[in-house]
Parts: sequence; C-alpha cells; structure tokens
Amino acid sequence: MSMGTTKSGWVVAGLLLSILMASMDNTIVATAMGTIVGELGGLDKFVWVTSAYMVAEMAGMPIFGKLSDMYGRKRFFIFGIIAFMLGSVLCGTADSIMELSLYRAVQGIGAGALVPISFTIMFDAVPADSRGKLMGMFGAVFGMSSIFGPLLGAYITDYMSWEWVFYINLPIGLVALLFIAKFYRESAVHTKQRIDWLGSGTLVGAVVSLMFALELGGKMFPWSSAPILGLFAGFAICAVLFIFAERRAEEPIISFGMFKNRLFATSNVIGFMSGGAYIVASVYIPIFIQGVLGGSATSSGFMLLPMMLGTVVTATLGGMVMGRLSYRTILASTLALLAVGLTLLTTITADTPRLVITLYMILVGLGVGASFSVLTTSAVHAMPGSQRGSAMATINFLRSLGMMVGITVYGLLQNHAMSRKLSDMFSGGGLGELPQGIKLEDPYVLMTPETRALIPEAALDALGGGLAASIANVFAWGLLPAVLAVGAACAMSGAKHDPKAEEADGYAAAAAH
Repeated sequence: MSMGTTKSGWVVAGLLLSILMASMDNTIVATAMGTIVGELGGLDKFVWVTSAYMVAEMAGMPIFGKLSDMYGRKRFFIFGIIAFMLGSVLCGTADSIMELSLYRAVQGIGAGALVPISFTIMFDAVPADSRGKLMGMFGAVFGMSSIFGPLLGAYITDYMSWEWVFYINLPIGLVALLFIAKFYRESAVHTKQRIDWLGSGTLVGAVVSLMFALELGGKMFPWSSAPILGLFAGFAICAVLFIFAERRAEEPIISFGMFKNRLFATSNVIGFMSGGAYIVASVYIPIFIQGVLGGSATSSGFMLLPMMLGTVVTATLGGMVMGRLSYRTILASTLALLAVGLTLLTTITADTPRLVITLYMILVGLGVGASFSVLTTSAVHAMPGSQRGSAMATINFLRSLGMMVGITVYGLLQNHAMSRKLSDMFSGGGLGELPQGIKLEDPYVLMTPETRALIPEAALDALGGGLAASIANVFAWGLLPAVLAVGAACAMSGAKHDPKAEEADGYAAAAAH
C-alpha cells in the first residue's frame, strides 16, 4: 500500500487521534475518580470502573486482530470508533458506579478494536524506513495523552462536571472516523480463514472468570466460598480449554508458535510486567494527592504531569534510536529507571514534600516511556507479514492483561493494608466517633474537601496516615513486576530495528497475498 494511494498523512492523523482518544480516556478517568466516587458512591466497586474497561479491551484485542486479518481492517476499526463513542455517551449518563462500570465495558470493546488495528494499519500504510520515527510518534501520543488527560480531566472535574470527561471523546472520535473512512483504502482481497470460535469463547470466559474472582473475593464473598472457588475453577477450565483449542485450531486467536521466537516472547513478558508496574503509579498517585494531602482533582492532575513528560521523552527517543541501539539496550536501561522510581515511591508518607514525589514520578515516566514505542516493533521483528496483526494484538493483549491483573490485585492489597492500619488506629485509640455516614472502610471520602471538613482533625490525620501507608505498600508490590521486566529485557536478543529486512518481508507477504 503506497503512501500516495492511501493519502497516508490523513490516515496517520486518524490513527493518532484514535490512539489519543483511547489512551487519554484512562488518564482522565483516573484523575476524576475521586470526584466520581464521592458523587456516585460505591467505593467497594470503584476499581471496576477501570477494570471493566481493561477486561473488555483485553478480551477484544486478539479477537478483533484476527477478524481484521480475515475480513479487512477498516470495517473493524470503524466499528471500534463507533463503539467507543457510544460507550462514552452512556458513561456520561451513569447514575451509579455499577452503571458506569458497565458502560466502561462498552468503551473497552471499542478500544479492543482500535488499539491493535491502529498499529497494524500503520505498518501496512507506512514504508519500513519511516516506522521507527512513527513508532516514536505513537509512543509520544501515549505520553501526551497522559499529560493532557489528567489536566483536562482535572479542569473538567473542578470547573464543569465529571460527565464531560467522557463527552470530550466525541469530537476527537468523529474527526478520526472521518479521516479513516474517507482516506484509508485497503486491498479488497483478504485471506478467508475459519473463525476460532472455541478459542474466542474460552479466552473471554477465562478473562471474565478471573476478573470476577479477584473482584468479589474477600468483599462480597469469602475467598473460600463456593462462588469464588467456582470462579477460579471456571478460569482454570477455560484456560485449559483455550490452550487445547489454540493448539488444534487451523488459525488460532493466539498462535503459541510465535513464542518460540525469543524476541517476541521476551517482548510480551516485558509488556505484561511493565503494564502491571506502570498502572500502580497512574492510579494511586492521584489518590494519594487528593486523599492524603487534601489536594483537588487539578492538583492530582498536575502531579501526574512530570511523570507523563518523562514518558514522552523516552517514548520519542526510543523510537528514534531503534535503528542504532538494540531493543535490549533501550529497554533494559529505561526499565531500570522504572524500578528505581517505584523503589523511591515506597518511602512516601503523609509528610513527604510534593517536590520529592515529583522527582520520583519523573523517574517512573522515563522508565516506562520507551516500552510504548519500542515493544510493538520488537514484538513483530522477524515475524512474517502474515503474522504481524496477530503479533501486535498479542503484545497489546498481554500489556492490558498486566494492567488488569495489576489494578485488581493492587486494589485488594491496598484495601487490606488500609483496613488493617485503621483498625489498629481506631480500636481503643481514643480518636472518637466519625460523623454519621462516614465509614472506615470507605477511605476515599477523603477525596472531597466538603467531607474532610466534617471529620475531626485527629481522625482525619489517622485516615490520611493509614491511606499513605497502604499506598506505599502497594508501590512495594509494584516493584516486583518492574524488576521482572528488567530481567526479561536483559534476556532479549541483540537485534535492532532493520527497515530493509522489514520492507523485503512486506513485499514477499504482498506477493504471496
């Protein structure tokens, strides 16, 4: 597909806007989450707002990636944009956390088509010698969305209403839809393949079972109860059936043969681990600022700004130097910064100066940025053109899986640490009674200045200290996947981005097609 015939400038603009919309949505919601929970209630279900989006996106990625190979990328990409915008409209009408979580799942389905197909279209439409710089641009958009998302979300939350953090997706999505619908021209010839229904069904079943088990365990049901054990059993059964189905399918949703490629395998391990490490900072720093330091949504948004600036720097540089430095060198060095940043964040307390937290966040941003631009290219390195769509869907799937598992597990760990800390503080601690309607198991009431004003000072200090300690504990757990990501990066081969080899493979794939 040539640059001229596809008017690729407009196509790339549409792809970048789509990526911006899908990635900015997460950061906007993270910043506004305190206000949303304060208005809608349902603290015990707040993690579902993020998790529902992630699980739907994650389950859809490999399925839409395979369908786009079979029936064309354009139709499923447009479906993704429309589904995402529909979910955004519904989110703005939600009256409860459960409704919001359900509508976020609709958004996630749209994102499950947008994200992997965006990268595949880019590889189709852009010459190989331009892909490194363009991947740096895509990575920078991830970072920029993380910069403007918190700031825009904070401004909307403080000066408008939280519903508009979702409605803002509509103009962006409409412009992206126009660009792709009008200017993207793909081949009318596609490889007709048998749909792997068993693999698709068992994949979704495994993801949903695991999600419900992690979310409901220890809250609505004891961990040893029949419903939770049944969900874990359902996950195990679906996972085994999925592996069985994929080994026998003519065209599997996820081809295990790709993991025999060392570079592909290590790239996916890094994606999974770094996603789990990065999400902890993105979610819990805003909670720390609002709940412990008493800042507004705007304050928490600005606190994320240094981290996201660091992300843009290394995302851009990573894409630019892929042809000169090996993937291993780029990723091992930057991910080491992520591990250092998370190590420092384990030391934060209610008395930690904001400037110190800012410096720690810059390190986290510098540490994760290169993975946004480099991992997708390293995952498809030396892969035949016929497997690139599946390879891209798999790396994005596993990155999202890492985030989904991370946010769920971190939520459990934080709630446990918070409850234990506050129980010690308030059992015979002489801190008095809290105002009616304020519960110790609902620490996020600290997010709103109005509620903070009702809490006695001694109790407020205790709640803030408990929240700070629980968040520092979560950062300590987040260090584990960060260290494993560094180890996986060190195990990569010494390959570099090779435009000539990719171009030759592209011609061979086109001829075979």
